Amino acid sequence: MDFKLIVFDWDGTLMDSEAKIVASIQAAFTDMGKQPPSHEAARDIIGISLADAMVRLWPEADDTQRSRVTDRYRFHYHDGGADGPPSPLFPGAQELVDWLLQRDYLLAVATGKSRWGFDPILGDTGLADRFHATRCADEACSKPHPEMLLQIMDELGVTGAETLMVGDTEYDMQMARNAGTSALAVCYGVHERGRLLAQRPLDCLETLPELRSWFEREEVV
Repeated sequence: MDFKLIVFDWDGTLMDSEAKIVASIQAAFTDMGKQPPSHEAARDIIGISLADAMVRLWPEADDTQRSRVTDRYRFHYHDGGADGPPSPLFPGAQELVDWLLQRDYLLAVATGKSRWGFDPILGDTGLADRFHATRCADEACSKPHPEMLLQIMDELGVTGAETLMVGDTEYDMQMARNAGTSALAVCYGVHERGRLLAQRPLDCLETLPELRSWFEREEVV
């Protein structure tokens, strides 16, 4: 396999942010006087845009209510300190990114976060200069629509056959298929192994360090 571009999902793939996202969603609904969604329901929307997530979590709400609960989510996630300190990168994430860069891959991120929310977090990790392109959910249609991947490939001059999407949700796998790219699943994030395998990725890996081994084994470096 001759990949030139590796596109990573962010939450649940490079950053261990599930607990903070779920806590912030639940706190936002509590602020609105609503029964908060269960942990399972809240974690299941990780990866899609915040607008689509709120439609799923509160389908009967009107636009004003969804706008307010979205604002409360952003407060808790970015300013309110829901569930403690900032989310960390998964162990080995920076090392993997640097290792791929040393082998002349183009690297990108396709995330369900907004640009307003993503840029400060990316900056805090020190990885901003490692990625050749990034796309957020307020710049393109939400996963599993292929627009984010298509925009990244167009920007970097890479074809679908030369692109690999790495992610932890079925939305990432579906986006890759819709964009005509290959997909590699990791099951240490949000969606369980069976759900990911149903989308027919090239492989489904249990830990982040296995990603490097996978690249070496498949002789794509």
